[in-house]
Amino acid sequence: MTNTETAASGNVLGPANGTGDLPEPGEIDATDKALIRLLQQDGRMSFADLARSVNLSGNATRLRVQRLLQSGVVDIVAITNPLTLGFKTMAMAGVEVDGPVREAAALLDGIPEISYVVICSGRYDLLVELVCDDDEQLIAIVDERLRSVPGVRRVELFTYLDLKKQTYAWGTR
Repeated sequence: MTNTETAASGNVLGPANGTGDLPEPGEIDATDKALIRLLQQDGRMSFADLARSVNLSGNATRLRVQRLLQSGVVDIVAITNPLTLGFKTMAMAGVEVDGPVREAAALLDGIPEISYVVICSGRYDLLVELVCDDDEQLIAIVDERLRSVPGVRRVELFTYLDLKKQTYAWGTR
């Protein structure tokens, strides 16, 4: 493990040796929050740079980042604008459900063209984002897959004309 490896690299952790005074799983302390803020700014920051910024050793920093990754607190990925990668159609779907909303959400989660599913309050039970090759694929997914999910009563589509802002750097509390 070199000091220049980054949190985004696949091998983010050497052998766990108990260093770094890690908080219990589920607890996020001020150091974890500082690491999260730094990674939100630059997910490719090296462990050495992260360690210097939070005043920890490189190994302790790797342990903390690994715990944050494994616990699902953070996920380090490349954020893209699908419209610049050849996907021509994106849409948000408001979905009304009869019956258990969690069951419908779980079934929608299995559709690859759906990038996220949110259980919400208000007019819709679910908000679903779809990323498709074109309008024809969007129609097919909605008609053949989304509307066929048991419990889905109504689907209203909001087709994106342009994607102006997409951020995941909202900080920590």
